[in-house]
Amino acid sequence: MSFLSFCQSAVVRGVILDEFNNPISEVNIKANTGEGASSNENGFYELRIPSDIEVTVVFTHLGHKRVEVKFNLKNGQETEFNPVLKVDVEQISEVVISTNTRQSVDGVTSISPEIIRKIKGAQPGVENILKTLPGVNISNELSTQYSVRGGNFDENLVYVNEIEVYRPFLIRSGNQEGLSFVNTDMVQNVDFSAGGFQSRFGDKLSSVLDITYRSPINTQIRTDLSLLGGSLTGETISKNGKFSGIASVRYRDNSLILNNLETEGNVEPVFADAQTYLTYKFTDKFHLNFLGNISVNQYNFEPQNRQTNFGTLQEPVALLVFYDGMEQTEYQTYFGAFKANYYANDDLTLKLIGSAYHALEQEYFDIFAQYRLGEVNTNIGDEDLGEVEFSEGIGSQLTHARNDLDAFFVNLEHRGDYNVDEETNVEWSVKYTHEDIRDRLVEWEVIDSAGFSIRPPNFSTPNLQPYEPFSGPLTAFQNIRALNRTQINRVQAFAQLSKKTTWGDNEVFYNIGARLHNWTVSGQGITSNTQTVISPRAQFTIKPNWEKDMLFRVAGGLYYQPPLYRELRDSSGIVQPNVKAQKSFHIVLGNEYSFEMWERPFKLVTEAYYKGMTDVNPYTLENVRIRYRARNNAEAYAYGLDMRLNGEFVPGTESWFSFGYLKTEENIDGRGYIPRPTDQRLKFGVLFQDYVPNMPDLKMYLNLVYNTGVPGGSPSYADPYDYQIRLRDYRRADLGISYVIVDSEKEYQARWKKAFKDLSIGFEIYNMFNNQNSITNTWVRDVYSKRQFAIPNFLTPRVFNVRLSARF
Repeated sequence: MSFLSFCQSAVVRGVILDEFNNPISEVNIKANTGEGASSNENGFYELRIPSDIEVTVVFTHLGHKRVEVKFNLKNGQETEFNPVLKVDVEQISEVVISTNTRQSVDGVTSISPEIIRKIKGAQPGVENILKTLPGVNISNELSTQYSVRGGNFDENLVYVNEIEVYRPFLIRSGNQEGLSFVNTDMVQNVDFSAGGFQSRFGDKLSSVLDITYRSPINTQIRTDLSLLGGSLTGETISKNGKFSGIASVRYRDNSLILNNLETEGNVEPVFADAQTYLTYKFTDKFHLNFLGNISVNQYNFEPQNRQTNFGTLQEPVALLVFYDGMEQTEYQTYFGAFKANYYANDDLTLKLIGSAYHALEQEYFDIFAQYRLGEVNTNIGDEDLGEVEFSEGIGSQLTHARNDLDAFFVNLEHRGDYNVDEETNVEWSVKYTHEDIRDRLVEWEVIDSAGFSIRPPNFSTPNLQPYEPFSGPLTAFQNIRALNRTQINRVQAFAQLSKKTTWGDNEVFYNIGARLHNWTVSGQGITSNTQTVISPRAQFTIKPNWEKDMLFRVAGGLYYQPPLYRELRDSSGIVQPNVKAQKSFHIVLGNEYSFEMWERPFKLVTEAYYKGMTDVNPYTLENVRIRYRARNNAEAYAYGLDMRLNGEFVPGTESWFSFGYLKTEENIDGRGYIPRPTDQRLKFGVLFQDYVPNMPDLKMYLNLVYNTGVPGGSPSYADPYDYQIRLRDYRRADLGISYVIVDSEKEYQARWKKAFKDLSIGFEIYNMFNNQNSITNTWVRDVYSKRQFAIPNFLTPRVFNVRLSARF
């Protein structure tokens, strides 16, 4: 049987067994879209279903309990599902495991939407699951940003229904981040590629997150409530099937988490959004879709005091900080997109996509901080136990910002998809983008340490005290003022060929393509500059005709990242229009081994990769804010190994274990190689699901992440060649336990239960072991020794949450 097919449908196949592993013949298999099949004498079946919609498939046989499963498959996707029909016991209707051959060929990891909806976290969403994958590093549980194989947050592509979405520009702290753009309650498919992706995806250096929202096939309402907020999602379809729509509103309040941080004060972190995806089928050949999103994120913070204890048991040290002032930040985004699909025939699909993105962002704060650094009373029994009794350092800091950004992006794109034959597919696209950014940056910082005003690190006037009096001016430690009005016009295009063939008895797939990207930077006071890059890419996959189910893949090419506005702005806030596209040569070698263990299916995925980068734009990373030098004055490399074992460690559930090794270094101005800010050497991730055997409605999940520390423990103004201090290792464990009261497989006599299709209640423990992870360091000067102490800024502690989920 061919392992790849290019068609406007998908295939589900497998073997149906009873409890004793005997094949069952004459099983009736019926899809709610009308398709049907039955199993043969060997229990084998094959069912072709429509793609790009949610399809419910029911397996029934006389004397056995029915199994109902929902599939969300893409064009040409082939999935293996092997149900076990039981007689008298409770049937676990979860998909055993999906062997998704199309994704395997493309080097894509597919994640079940149900897993994303069930596995929550301090910042729930797709990103909470991504952090358990190899090669993906997230060291701030309140952030939706992630780095992949040594790249930074700006190097990741995110698509929703083939429409590119953007992240905010000014956000500097994970505390300020709101909800992820991706609404998990609306998701149909989640595909993720960590490198070596095809030309049909855009110009970034690291990864692609490809999301598909579902088109409803019935009417239902889903709600999720917790102590941190809630969501309400509704979907419907008209009687004639021409109109369908799904809409969702979400509300998030992180006060429960942020009020447990070391910095005490009044905090109001309120985030809300509304999102919809609508489809109208004018004819069988012409469909019009609309994707809309409105998001408002407000973060108001009035800090009061903070105490951080660090040092050793023999020499404990504490930092006490007293604050005055407040921070007011607000991020509003408005996004709308129309997508028209014209199905000319079974082989040709033409698409026209138009979208607009508008971001209004502001950061206003005036915060005055006075600190004491001193020795801690460790005498057990004293009334002042834990108090600072002797000051070693005193000082103050005043920070001020009035930052406003108004960004408006418009996109217009034509895409095409043509099946030359059952084994050959051609895709192409032409896209125009206009970006208009208006940015006012006013930010300064004054530091007083031990009674002396600290000058900026690059201050040119020498201080020869006490031998000569210092006559230079008092200067703020940081003083950034800029007013930028910048326009960027882009023309992008790609074409690619995908073909399936044979090589002897082996099946072979290859994909070749190229992208073109032309952009012009202009604006007030800016000398216009135009650049063009061409990015060739290729993939080759072979499935040997072996007894063992093996697949080998090699992918690579030249990947460019033309600069966005943030990459054009240097550390002083000035736009540098001559910044080049960062360039990276990728090579990825992959292997997938599917096998059975404990009579259940498993898969081991291994990938080795290398990236050689030139024209690198160096940057510093402060929490989640990236500050670029806006100069292509570095070269870099990254290499590593990613491994992931997933399968049914517990029958009826999917779990996985991940391991990643990474080394990435950069050479700035020819001074030699040093670790990059994302050099996270080792990564371990575990997502484990289980249930009580005699009570399958009582379920649990365990989400474990361990990352070694990254560089970033040095002051932001420091020369990275002088400071190579790493942050502490990141360790986190989240636990969730839930009880399913109602699900679709049960029949209930109680009247109130009949109103629900699904109903569950549970609780969650975030950071179960209360690990003190840090994201940055605060640097404080000792008045006596003149040395600086690195005081860690800790992330979220242990937090308990209660959750109620329902579907009507």
